[in-house]
Amino acid sequence: HLGLFDHVREGLSELGLGIADIGLVICTHAHPDHVEAVQLFRETGAQVAYHEAEWALVKTLMDQYGAAFQISLKAVRPDFFLTEGDLKVGDTHFQVYHTPGHAPGAICLYQESEKVLVTGDLIFKDGVGRTDVPGGDSSQLKESIRRMAALDVEVVLPGHGPVVSGAQAVKQNFQAIERFWFAHL
Repeated sequence: HLGLFDHVREGLSELGLGIADIGLVICTHAHPDHVEAVQLFRETGAQVAYHEAEWALVKTLMDQYGAAFQISLKAVRPDFFLTEGDLKVGDTHFQVYHTPGHAPGAICLYQESEKVLVTGDLIFKDGVGRTDVPGGDSSQLKESIRRMAALDVEVVLPGHGPVVSGAQAVKQNFQAIERFWFAHL
């Protein structure tokens, strides 16, 4: 989100980085609040990637939301599409999982060596991504959550809210989500 991007700049600065140091922007899904800031990276030459099903959603949403969110279709066009499977970024290896439910082409990134799962808006600490948004599907969300709960994860990095850290905390978070939220989906 452009209005909140100063927070990202500050975080990068703390790491001794700027947006020009970022060579790849991976979007877990393409809802406006997750792709709006992609346009800032276009000037730096960074590549942008997300799932192909999200590109279809973006093209549909641009007619409705593009002006409101100050996004152009050209600014958020991906350089390549992510598919389920292995992804190597420099020396770092990720497993890409297609996790529809919050959005049709939502993905999670799993770094097995560090036991880190980037969930986007699939799950949060004590919550799940909405399904009453364009492309949302409750049954797919539940299935995607179950798939990710089966992984050996010690850190969950959600698209919003606090990090869930510690294998036991991650397990308890998945269990609490299934106990409470699945009845409402």
